[in-house]
Amino acid sequence: MHLSLSRASTPQRNSKMAITEIPALIAQLYQIVDRLEQIVPGRKFTPDGHLVGSLGEAVAEYCYGLKLLEASFKQHDAISPEKICVQIKLTQGTSVALSYTCDHLLVLHLDRHKGFSEVYNGSGAPVWEHISHKADHGRQRPISLVQLRKIALLSPSAPITQIRPFPALMDDDHKII
Repeated sequence: MHLSLSRASTPQRNSKMAITEIPALIAQLYQIVDRLEQIVPGRKFTPDGHLVGSLGEAVAEYCYGLKLLEASFKQHDAISPEKICVQIKLTQGTSVALSYTCDHLLVLHLDRHKGFSEVYNGSGAPVWEHISHKADHGRQRPISLVQLRKIALLSPSAPITQIRPFPALMDDDHKII
């Protein structure tokens, strides 16, 4: 899929400077989660949904030099410096879900104690072949991180180059993990 860069998001922000705030903000977020779980025992307050998705897109934009498209753009979230359309997924769990095929898939994992890691960075086609039969068009189709790692080994494709390291997370005392 080829998209005009004019469709890409236009707000100018200093991502290089703002990205340095993310580790402290994530630490604060997990402090809030921990406190909520203390107040309401037996309930989980796991950050997910749009929050985690947008966080993944922001980290991928910074670390891979991507240009983000408008929020909730169908099929793709960003365009690489090489003009490749990229779908970005971030999870704290053991799987992600796709609704549509994509040109390139970038899957990141966030472990609150270890930080960010790359799970899959390659063509979306072999992933879609593996899951396309699982639901109707436009519905979420899950795939485990284990399966994604296997696909990466069996169907290697050119990755989007990571140009900066992932931001290091901080513990409750704001020390780098």
